[in-house]
Amino acid sequence: MNDERMIEPEEAWQRIAAQVRSLPPVEISLVDLAGHVLAEEVVAEEDVPPFPAATVDGWAVVAADSSPRRLILEGKGTAGVMPTVQVTVGTAARVMTGAPLPPGADGVVMVEDSTEEEGWIRFSRSIRPGDGVRPAGSDLAAGQVVLSPGTVMGPAEVGLMATVGRVAARVYPRPRVAVFSTGDELVEPGDRPEPGQICDSNRYALLAAIRQAGGEPISLGIAPDDEEGQRALLLRALEQADALVTSGGVSIGTRDLIGPLLAQLGTVHFHRVRQKPGKPFTFATVGGKPCFGLPGNPVSSLVTFELYVRPALRLMAGHRLLWRPKVEAKLRHPVKHDPVRIEFQRAIVEQEEGEWRARTTGSQASSRLLSMVGANALLRLSAGPLLPAGATVTAILTGQPECTFSDSSPQNS
Repeated sequence: MNDERMIEPEEAWQRIAAQVRSLPPVEISLVDLAGHVLAEEVVAEEDVPPFPAATVDGWAVVAADSSPRRLILEGKGTAGVMPTVQVTVGTAARVMTGAPLPPGADGVVMVEDSTEEEGWIRFSRSIRPGDGVRPAGSDLAAGQVVLSPGTVMGPAEVGLMATVGRVAARVYPRPRVAVFSTGDELVEPGDRPEPGQICDSNRYALLAAIRQAGGEPISLGIAPDDEEGQRALLLRALEQADALVTSGGVSIGTRDLIGPLLAQLGTVHFHRVRQKPGKPFTFATVGGKPCFGLPGNPVSSLVTFELYVRPALRLMAGHRLLWRPKVEAKLRHPVKHDPVRIEFQRAIVEQEEGEWRARTTGSQASSRLLSMVGANALLRLSAGPLLPAGATVTAILTGQPECTFSDSSPQNS
């Protein structure tokens, strides 16, 4: 498909989602699991704990025993060692927190409630069966499913894997994403721009955004405005990475070469989206790998990344939650917006007296990266006339983690 139409944001995401798939699972060691999405079911092979264990330091006893004092059995009752004594009526065995309960005992009296007397022990309170004891299988039962596919591996989940004795798991890998900027006017930060040149900010912003989205960014530098140089970088990117993100060169000028090159190498699924910022935006696939040709303006680049590339990368990484939360917010001031395109304005959204209130970050020029700094939301503004103060709009909370599934994309109002 090489569709030249300007399509709606909803359709743009649908076309992306139709082409993007989760990467094949890989096995990763326990120490590297954090942040990955589980691709298998994890089952406990045995009870946890595998034996009844003491939950306090004290004395293992027969709870129903009413003897005024009890004979102390030999042994230290330490954790990690199976007991060698048998507790009966009239006896007690020392036991530490986490240690296996000796046979015959059905409760533990805390050491604070005891007094030792030359080989004997007295207790100041009675207990019931099960007091001070963690039964076998009380945490996990043999055969129990402890983690399901789609689980995001955090500290608790990694700890649970270790609890059941696993040293590795099958997970979806983080997508490797190659990034390069285009333009003869660009120089590396730190190099002194000549007249007519500027520093390349987009690539570094996108590298950070990819890492923040859970991907592994690969920086390929700056591509000159010539077909041979850009083709070489495209081919190199597709060799090294699972996905490609470029900045610039996607409009209709004579030196906008990314779209035509992607069309030669693969299939272009769309060129333009009816939105602001981000109208010139190319999405293609080459050899099954998604390629995102983002606009050259800094804000346009980051907004299109947030709305389309970030959820696509999360989909590749196996995530099920793709979208940031949305709220309805009242404008603190009038807002002028595009009369014919959906516009995503950068804003600060706060709760006040039980309501969400929104104010924009000033000038919304697509070249003004400062409008993104401090913003915690994108206001989705349908095409139309000036919005008055107090008008209710949809706000995408870009400062919050994803919480909704693929049928709730922010391109929909």
